[in-house]
Order: sequence, then structure tokens, then C-alpha cells
Amino acid sequence: MKKLFKLTQDGIDELRLEMEKLISERGAITERIRSARELGDLSENAEYASARSEQERNENRITDIDHILLNVELIKAPKNGKLVGLGSTVSLSVGSKTKKFQIVGTVEADPMNGKISDESPIGKALIGKKVGEKVEIVTPAETSFYTIDSIS
Repeated sequence: MKKLFKLTQDGIDELRLEMEKLISERGAITERIRSARELGDLSENAEYASARSEQERNENRITDIDHILLNVELIKAPKNGKLVGLGSTVSLSVGSKTKKFQIVGTVEADPMNGKISDESPIGKALIGKKVGEKVEIVTPAETSFYTIDSIS
């Protein structure tokens, strides 16, 4: 059974853009390798080693993205908005402090931008909850109690 990668449409679009950018960089990397080869002895040529390393990283990332896109499962926000699920955007509050999170799959997770994985401690605590419910969120840094203000 192959693994499916859960992504929102925005996540799929971001990966496609990244892949296009990486593919467009192939020519410049190949040119750097060609130029470095002309400098002579490849065994002690730092520019050549650097360019080859960059080429390897670039090709590996293209392969990774291609694999993800071939095995993607589109996340759609739940239609009823009554329970937190994969794809939901959740607004939480504690006192006057508010936070907003979108629940996404692990590939798309970006906590600094409010996208949290359904497998993270916060994501696990929120899944299945409804508006008005108090949620205990335990992270390595702290344990907090939030109230769910809205789900979209």
C-alpha cells in the first residue's frame, strides 16, 4: 500500500511552483559544473564539488516533489464547519490572546505560518472539537487551555 500525502490545493500549487523553479535552475547548475571542469584537476576543485553537490540536492528535491505530487490526496475543508478536521482553520483564544491555525498534512506543515500538522500535539488536540469547547494543548514548551472561537 503506497503512502498518500495529504495536501491542500495551496500546498499542491506551492510544490508545483517549487518544482518549476528547481527545473529552471538545472541549466545554470550544469553551466557551473562545466565552467568548474575547465579549471582543471577535479579532485581538488572546490567549485566543481560545490556545483555537483548543488546539482544533487536539486535533483533529489525534484524527485521528492514528483513523488509527493504523484501520491497526493487533496484536503478539502470540512463543509459543515462544526467539527475541527483536516483542512479546517481554527481560531483559538485564551484571555485576550488569540491564535489562528490551519490543520494540514505533515508535508505542508509550517508552524511559523500557522499551518500545523494533524499529527502534531496541537493538531491532535484540536481534531474533532467544536466551537466553544475548551482544549488543552500540551507542547514541549508549555501546557495551555484555549477556547475554540471559530472553525472555517
